[in-house]
Amino acid sequence: QVRLVESGGGLVQAGDSLRLSCAASVGTITNYRMGWLRQAPGKERTFVAGISVSGGDTYYADSVKGRFTCSRDNAKNMVYLEMSSLEPEDTAVYYCAAAGSFGSSLRIPSTYAYWGQGTQVTVSS
Repeated sequence: QVRLVESGGGLVQAGDSLRLSCAASVGTITNYRMGWLRQAPGKERTFVAGISVSGGDTYYADSVKGRFTCSRDNAKNMVYLEMSSLEPEDTAVYYCAAAGSFGSSLRIPSTYAYWGQGTQVTVSS
């Protein structure tokens, strides 16, 4: 079992950058594929970015490709989401999640077994 804690959210202006962090407070992420998903008010939770166990492969939603970068440091038990050129449409609660080392696509929310509590990102225009 792994317990995930996100941090780094906040209120920023359009065009700004922000880095989200995800720490495993219980357990280790070493053997998990990891992902970032977000949920805007009144909308479903959707995939943002994912990363393989080794960190060698990353995946992004089309809406954030080229602006967001997902990375991990297994030695530190951490996952990151670097966000740049933020837009008001990026406003949402961002969740860090862990999925088994193999299986369904990271783009599918039901793939994930463990979730953090989420961190709010608000982008003003």
